[in-house]
Amino acid sequence: MASEASQLGSSKSGSHFNWRTILSGSQMLFVAFGALVLMPLLTGLDPSVALFTAGIGTLLFHFVTGATVPIFLASSFVFIAPIIFSVQTWGVPATMGALFAAGIAYMCLAALVKIKGPGFLHRILPPVVTGPVIMVIGLGLAPIAVNMAMGKAGDGSFEIYPYQDAIIVAMIALVTTGAVAVFARGIFRLLPILCGVVVGYIAAWFMGMVDLTRVHDTPVIAMPAFVMPEFHWQAILFMVPVAIAPAIEHVGDMLAISNVTGKDYVKKPGLHRTCLVMVWRLLQQPCLAAHQIPPTQKSPAR
Repeated sequence: MASEASQLGSSKSGSHFNWRTILSGSQMLFVAFGALVLMPLLTGLDPSVALFTAGIGTLLFHFVTGATVPIFLASSFVFIAPIIFSVQTWGVPATMGALFAAGIAYMCLAALVKIKGPGFLHRILPPVVTGPVIMVIGLGLAPIAVNMAMGKAGDGSFEIYPYQDAIIVAMIALVTTGAVAVFARGIFRLLPILCGVVVGYIAAWFMGMVDLTRVHDTPVIAMPAFVMPEFHWQAILFMVPVAIAPAIEHVGDMLAISNVTGKDYVKKPGLHRTCLVMVWRLLQQPCLAAHQIPPTQKSPAR
């Protein structure tokens, strides 16, 4: 996520819009959208709420940081397994309350950074720590990618497309992405993911795997299914320690984007500001979030 976002910020044209920044931004849109929607789909939450809160969170982030950090706030994959377990054990409202509590823990971290400065965070979270954590988060998604490439759901529980058709489309997208990354020149060498998405979609269309029926049947404007969180100490104690991992991930993202753009975002706008806005992103989702629970469905007994 950080590396993709940084492409937009590293444009030689600065903050002015031109066809290069539009192409880079388009790739970021596809990357962020896929990552953002995948997380709620895997955890059983509402993608429309995730999109809504991510949009608000990103706008707030750029307002607080003065639009200086090229980044988009999406879902953290660190929470996938904990959310799945929490939803199955305590229900969706309790899970949202636990995520709210995790946001409070994140806020405490932002306060420490403000008081002590970012130096103490560098001492306890050096690159040798943040790097492997980010790698593990990405590698943990490999089984999901394999299942999807084989035409199955992310957890492999059922088949969406025939294996042969799915693997053909997946290989076309993969080969296109690799070829563009290696052989393309100029700005297009920075757009391998966008090219892979476009070519893969065209291949899927010709193979009859694209169905727009639900798009046509869905209202253009609709209210996401909001529900208020509930607070249960068992779920909170389970979820709060998970906040450590996305904190490490966030520090790694800031360092990576700083390295690519040649600017020190840890000092300006400051890690305490970026962490604080990440808190509001984490807090607002439970306040607005999750999928609608029918009136006849009750939360599991606690």
